[in-house]
Amino acid sequence: MTASRIIIWRHGRTDWNIVNRFQGQADIALDALGHAQAKQAAPALAAYQPVALYSSDLSRAWQTAEALAELTGLEVRLDRRLREIHVGSWEGLLGEEIDAANPELARRLHAGEDVRRSPTGESPSEVAERMVSALREMAERIPDHSTVVVVTHGLAGRVGACRFVGLPQEQWRVLGGLANCAWVTVERHRSAGYWRIAEYNVALAHDELESNDSRLPPNDFVSPVGPR
Repeated sequence: MTASRIIIWRHGRTDWNIVNRFQGQADIALDALGHAQAKQAAPALAAYQPVALYSSDLSRAWQTAEALAELTGLEVRLDRRLREIHVGSWEGLLGEEIDAANPELARRLHAGEDVRRSPTGESPSEVAERMVSALREMAERIPDHSTVVVVTHGLAGRVGACRFVGLPQEQWRVLGGLANCAWVTVERHRSAGYWRIAEYNVALAHDELESNDSRLPPNDFVSPVGPR
């Protein structure tokens, strides 16, 4: 058995996302707008008729998954391999604090090199390996021609999708970071059997939600929505 579609869905917004504070594997919950984003996106994902729903065990991810579970009746299955990159001693620091504390490491990070997030954290390639291990297992557990939704995090979702479809690592940074509550659709080619990214950074327009929260930056990541 092998799924025909995997939807990799990033969690909704948290308070730490607003200020660019490194979360890593800190268990930070969704803020009010993050919950609203998840509820708004859930019907669009339910339209794909998923037969399985997996999530990182961090609360911001499974809280996002619960919005879809309420609509579909699916059980949210937790998997630690779907966690965000471990940032070690950077956890809780602001982006500018990291730039000031270790300028050379920060320069390499911004250049897209495969560097550890702090001396005690993970590298993107390590995250990609555990993500691919999880995605392969999840795809093989469900019936042919079906869809599975996997709720994860920004970096983990991006590098996991790239490694899963076989993109060379030097090309990973060409794809921008996943926005809060945006998703990637990965599909298996019907005849050749290989996987490809069919949609990337798909999100609903959050105009009405944004009007009720002045802290949210302008949304410039909207893509068309709908099952393919």
